[in-house]
This record gives sequence, C-alpha cells and structure tokens, in this order.
Amino acid sequence: MSVLRPAPAEEATAEAPSLVAAPQPAPSEVRTPAGVRALAMAEPLPGFPGHRAYVLVPADASGRVFWLQAVAPDGPRFLAVPAAPYFPDYVPAVPPAACADLGLGDLSEAELYCLVTVPDGDITAATANLRAPVVVNPVTQQARQIVLADGRHPIRSPLRR
Repeated sequence: MSVLRPAPAEEATAEAPSLVAAPQPAPSEVRTPAGVRALAMAEPLPGFPGHRAYVLVPADASGRVFWLQAVAPDGPRFLAVPAAPYFPDYVPAVPPAACADLGLGDLSEAELYCLVTVPDGDITAATANLRAPVVVNPVTQQARQIVLADGRHPIRSPLRR
C-alpha cells in the first residue's frame, strides 16, 4: 500500500510578522487546496481503526478518479471512483440507519464512491468494490464505508466505462 506524503512547504516570504493575529478557522472548518475535500469518517474504515480524518483528492482532471487519503502522514491511501459514471445502475441497499447516522434523508442525497484495486499495476485489470461503498453526505462531508449484507454486488467488478 502506498502512502501519499505531503509536499514540502513552499519557502516563506520574508515579510514582517503582523501584530494582529489572523482569524483562526472554527474547529469544524478544515482548509484544503482547491478541489480537495476533507471528509470525516463516522466510523474508521475496516482494518484502519486509527484513522477517521481523510481527504478526497482528485487524481486527474476528469473528476472521475480520486485518492481517498488519511490526513495522518502514516495513514492509508486508496484509489476511489464515484460510482455513478462507472456503474449508472448501481443502487446498493444501504441500511436506513446508516443514512440517518450521516444525516441523510435517503441514499439519493448521498455521493457514493467505490474503492479500486489495480492488480500488479495493470490499469486494464482494475476492479471496483461494489460490496462496500463509501457513502458521503455532500453537505456535512461526513462519510462511512458501508459493508453491504447482501451478496448482490461484487467485491471485484471490472472498472470500465
């Protein structure tokens, strides 16, 4: 598993420090570069109990491939795709309690992402996990991976458009 490390900070300019303190963001407000979204996991991803803060970073300009990366420097990083462009008929049976936990009236209000596996680096063999989507409330940026109880959706669905 690869871990994305933050880029070195740019050199600070030699300005005189201000005597007036800059306003600090509220604890719930996270500042991210353009195009990057901060997500708070309602529950840690299975197998990664120490990580609840993630960012969703565009992996390309199309907006159809993302990195779901833990904020912690030693945290995991996953390749993810929005479900709709790749699987337009995908409607998982997410329990209503899971939607309520995320503040969603129903699943139609959510954004769904699927984690992607690229075996041996072969992008033509990439698969998406439809059995455990990451459900995101786009208003609150709360997210949760839901492991579906039924077996209708495969763990390794070919990722082709």
